[in-house]
Amino acid sequence: MTDPRPVIRLRPKAEVRAIRHGFPWVFADELVVDRRTKAIVPGTIATLEDAERVPLGTVTVNPNSKIIARMLDRDPEAQIDRAWIAARLERALAMRARLFDQPFYRLVHAEADGLPGVIIDRFGDAAVIQPNAAWSEVMIDDLAAALCDVTGVTNVLKNASGRARTLEGLSEETVLLRGSLEAPIEVPMNGATYLADLLGGQKTGLFYDQRPNHAFAARLAKDARVLDVFTHVGGFALAALAGGASQALAVDSSAPALALAQKGADLMGASDRFTIRKGDAFDQLEALGAEGAQFDLVICDPPAFAPAKSALHSGLRAYERVARLAAPLVAPGGYLVLCSCSHAADLAQFRSSCTRGIGKAERSGQLIHTGFAGADHPMQPQLAESGYLKALFYRLDG
Repeated sequence: MTDPRPVIRLRPKAEVRAIRHGFPWVFADELVVDRRTKAIVPGTIATLEDAERVPLGTVTVNPNSKIIARMLDRDPEAQIDRAWIAARLERALAMRARLFDQPFYRLVHAEADGLPGVIIDRFGDAAVIQPNAAWSEVMIDDLAAALCDVTGVTNVLKNASGRARTLEGLSEETVLLRGSLEAPIEVPMNGATYLADLLGGQKTGLFYDQRPNHAFAARLAKDARVLDVFTHVGGFALAALAGGASQALAVDSSAPALALAQKGADLMGASDRFTIRKGDAFDQLEALGAEGAQFDLVICDPPAFAPAKSALHSGLRAYERVARLAAPLVAPGGYLVLCSCSHAADLAQFRSSCTRGIGKAERSGQLIHTGFAGADHPMQPQLAESGYLKALFYRLDG
């Protein structure tokens, strides 16, 4: 029986060794893109061959994307169906079950978990799927069914929004696939209680990636005055309160996010130690500086200022500005935490920007710890992009 799959082939000068050694992407300029290839429907499963027609594996194809093919399975005859998805989910779940005693975590982190372009965050008996690659959009029903079968979740939301989908040529929408979701979900993490709005919040409703950095900051927060800028739904501030902070001020531009942060503090019985301040983060940092405010622990966790190489220069300047404005707010001997979730800015570039900003604020100190995303956000070893999160912990002198 002839395999009905289309076959796509690498150009003779393509870096075939990288693909053989585990690199999961094929870029458009590495592939023979003829009229037949251009006509392939986005999300189609195909067989990838090298220039000598030797099969390399099973891929998904999207002619509308610069990443024209993503490796699904090294077996060129693999059947990509619900059972195949379930096997990947079972492997991902087994690792998270070892790491966490409660079902609140990132269950699938795209290529690193063998499901290219797919993000799944779990919130107890609910889960949010971000199908950021065309194949996962085509197979969304199978993804949802396998997810329910493997994990036992009963409520599944498809959150199809963001820059990744735009790059794939996919539309944006949010659709409830299974069950029902009405109120924000309580999420226990590091002794704090967060509220995740899966339907109306940013991305999947909560950022699990900062969990270990929240925990490290909480160790610095005992009896401390804490400032958390770009707090989202409470982020570092609620973790600091759980760690014994005497007071925490949370700053964000989103009123709905701050309302959820306040509810989280209320649930923790910490509302008397918690204050919110709505406004542009840079404006608020400048205003606090003008007021002569001082804190023992200052954390700045902004959105990605450099989401792509084209924004790298301006993004690094923005990180420098954050450091320059935040450093004067740290009391002598206090701590400053600066974070980046920018794919395009590597650790060395980000650290240099922060160092310049701290220096321009006429402060100095020690870099005591560098944090990254938690183990539920594993790296695909050959994709630098999957190591996007950086958190720098400084102790500043007088």
